[in-house]
Amino acid sequence: MKSKDLIRDLKKAGWNIKRVKGSHHQFTHPDYGFVVTVPYPKKDLGKGLVKAIRKQARLI
Repeated sequence: MKSKDLIRDLKKAGWNIKRVKGSHHQFTHPDYGFVVTVPYPKKDLGKGLVKAIRKQARLI
């Protein structure tokens, strides 16, 4: 999965960009008190990394 697609899914779920530092975007959600970090730009994220980010963001 491309990081661009994962970021699109996060934004649809209500996550907003908090800050960008280097090659990582950090997102916050108004209902949750933590930050989710996504490497960007990256063409192919590993399956395990995508699953971990989705789980942390409560998308699965």
